Amino acid sequence: MEDALAWVAAHREDFALGPDALSPDGAVNGSWKPLGELARVCASVSRHTPPSDPLHAPVRALLAYAWRQTGKGELFARLQRFEPFATYPLEVYAAFASAGLRHPDYEAAAAAVARSRGWRLAEQDPTRRLGVLAAERSIGVHRPEDASRSLSGTWLGGLPEPWTFERFSGYALTHVVFHLTDWGRDPDGVPADLRTYLADWLPAWLDTCLEAGMWDLSCELLAVAAGLPEPLGAVAVSDAWERIAAARHATGALPEERPPRARSGSRPEFAHCYHSTLMAAFAAALTVGRYRVSDGMTGPCDGDLEGALR
Repeated sequence: MEDALAWVAAHREDFALGPDALSPDGAVNGSWKPLGELARVCASVSRHTPPSDPLHAPVRALLAYAWRQTGKGELFARLQRFEPFATYPLEVYAAFASAGLRHPDYEAAAAAVARSRGWRLAEQDPTRRLGVLAAERSIGVHRPEDASRSLSGTWLGGLPEPWTFERFSGYALTHVVFHLTDWGRDPDGVPADLRTYLADWLPAWLDTCLEAGMWDLSCELLAVAAGLPEPLGAVAVSDAWERIAAARHATGALPEERPPRARSGSRPEFAHCYHSTLMAAFAAALTVGRYRVSDGMTGPCDGDLEGALR
């Protein structure tokens, strides 16, 4: 985790918003999305590490950097005027709000729009809707809509045949769990039937992704595993992290998948490493936190596992 965060810190300028950040034709997936993911992971890691932890100060510094990129929230207010019905500004803002970084004027304007019929009737896929509902709660908006209706329409919520798992459904299920648990803060946010289903099939899906060299999705599944009330056994988790560690570049960056997009010994490409590297740090923070305090068959986080995650 230390090497991953060091790589992120060394490449923090690559997360900077460009001059087209407020342009209607701007590349959101190449600007706001990476910045939002940086904020989300740093907010989560800081929440799962005590101030005395040597990783706490660096992630808070990265979070502060990301917040400055938004003009301490002012760019959200401007985006709200330009694109009042776009959901991505609120979804990114929610990551900062979870860490106590807030912009009252933006929240007031966004809340006014979020209470409109036009906003609430926007057609979204169920997984995205869960994320939007969670983002709305960050600004004090609570829909009368029952979140379970959206959950039942997701791949995971339907308890599908486990052999239908593939890349797209894998990313969908991880984000459903992230939204339900507030990114690992509330393990009990996952309904009991889904917890049982995941306990049965998550180990097999994780092993499949590791065998396929899908490092990014593997890290997301490890984060899910650590965010459930009953995490996976320490032996299985240790094996998974050993395989993740072996896939990392010497710089600390983790490629999204095998084979690496960058040749051995060359500088990893930011676009193909940043998300998986962030997810590795996020999953490691959750894993250390959960296994450090777990009882029973999983036991506490032993020195070997914690050392590998560091």
